[in-house]
Amino acid sequence: MWLQASNTIHYLGAALGAGLAAIGAGIGIGTLASSAMQGIARQPSAAGDIRANMILMAAFVEGVALIAEVVAILVVFLK
Repeated sequence: MWLQASNTIHYLGAALGAGLAAIGAGIGIGTLASSAMQGIARQPSAAGDIRANMILMAAFVEGVALIAEVVAILVVFLK
């Protein structure tokens, strides 16, 4: 009985962690893109620099989300 509850808590925690990582990455990239579009609209001459920085930051946000999801999967398999 207690063994099954412990496994269920591990699975629930891993699923919750992976879900929160995906939601956080989505919100972060959405905010990043919104701010970049506002910056480009205000100063079109800097569009290239803003776009390059936006792509770089989006890659960093996705990297952090991927690491969080890998950690969540490791929690399930390595208990």
